[in-house]
Amino acid sequence: MTRSLAALDDLLAATGADAYCIDAGSADSNQLYLSGFDAPDPFFTAYTGEGLAVLVSGLEYGRATKESHADTVARLSTYDYAERAADEGQAAAQSGVYADFLSDLGIESTLVPERFPVGIADGLREAGVAVDVDRDDVIETVRATKTDEELDAVRRATEANEAAMAAAEDLIAAAEVADDGTLVIAEGEEGEAVPLTSERVKEEIEVTLLRHGCALDETIVACGADAADPHDRGSGPLEAGESIVVDIFPREKASKYHSDMTRTFAKGGTSDALVERFDLTEEALSAALDAVEPGATGAEVHAAACDVYEAAGHPTLRSDPDAETGFIHSTGHGVGLDVHEQPGLNPRGEELEPGHVITVEPGLYDPEVGGVRIEDIVIVTEDGSENLTAGYPVELVIE
Repeated sequence: MTRSLAALDDLLAATGADAYCIDAGSADSNQLYLSGFDAPDPFFTAYTGEGLAVLVSGLEYGRATKESHADTVARLSTYDYAERAADEGQAAAQSGVYADFLSDLGIESTLVPERFPVGIADGLREAGVAVDVDRDDVIETVRATKTDEELDAVRRATEANEAAMAAAEDLIAAAEVADDGTLVIAEGEEGEAVPLTSERVKEEIEVTLLRHGCALDETIVACGADAADPHDRGSGPLEAGESIVVDIFPREKASKYHSDMTRTFAKGGTSDALVERFDLTEEALSAALDAVEPGATGAEVHAAACDVYEAAGHPTLRSDPDAETGFIHSTGHGVGLDVHEQPGLNPRGEELEPGHVITVEPGLYDPEVGGVRIEDIVIVTEDGSENLTAGYPVELVIE
């Protein structure tokens, strides 16, 4: 995956540090981005501006030489790690090996991210390596602006996301309303009517994503009062006439890039209050989308959504920081290797730039009515924005 490290080069030049180092597995997106290597166990990466070196176990050495961005790949065994760990203990051996590795690279000083292991940092300092903390998280800032290759990965994940959303919507549409007000579907060889549950819809979503080269650890299919909690995953039978919030945030397995999309549905009739909140949320979505352009700030986009809700008399965290109902979250966030990353659409949101990928997801929440959220995923372009999910309908009622 292509990437730009110019801002990291500038930081090294400005601080005079010899390198930028990360000690983490690829679940740390900054490590994955910098090293280009997907390995579950922690490994050590050193970037100097002129080259990239990684230090890995013997198990990962072969893959690292073939798959990583590294110019230099070294083994822990080269520095007698196993013997040193037996004599000194694992922590001391690890710090000592890293210090020797850096010495071989001519590195005497390094920047590290805020979440760099404290014990390793102390051990490097004891070995004579100057360690300073990058408190601005420059790699996450770099990651926020996507290359064309990264944008294509997000587009593919979004196509899979839309297919999964359609599968969920079709399953809800096929349901009937039972006498007790729950939704039921025909399952099994004899077509027996069984409750349509949040878990069953999630299963359909996950199977569809796998068929499209994506996966996810969690998704949200929340009904009624559950949907009034923005991050309640949802469980149990789905109810007729209640809002059903379906929020899907898959990761493409090949590229590791995410998408994110939410729609709110109802089957079997709706209350006037729910319809009013849905229509207002669609209006807030439109206002926020209209505000997205290069040079605008995330704060301005967030304010556009808040303006709509507050004008209609609904609380927001802007009007009431302690609000428990109404619009009780930010308007959106960046999406990439992490499903939540820079930039933010919130009161502190900074300037949007071409290549940023963001969600726009206003919502209203009240346990007495249910929850409503509508979420699109958008690329900030040179002259405006590209809504990747504009083609997926925004409709509350499923017939």
